[in-house]
Amino acid sequence: MENSVIKVGGMSCQGCVKNITGVLTAIAGVAAAEVSLEAGEARVTFDPQTVARPALVAAIEDAGFDAE
Repeated sequence: MENSVIKVGGMSCQGCVKNITGVLTAIAGVAAAEVSLEAGEARVTFDPQTVARPALVAAIEDAGFDAE
């Protein structure tokens, strides 16, 4: 498993946090996702053999948020 911190922009409430958490945890290979509104980031634990970090960033952007 690998851990990665992804900066997330555009979150304004806990609904945004739940949305991003749901998007990330629905991806095959993601073991855990902790999204922080205050820190503006998502900490993701994932299997790099199953999913790559750019796919996680793309999923957040597809949900309507900025990610890097």
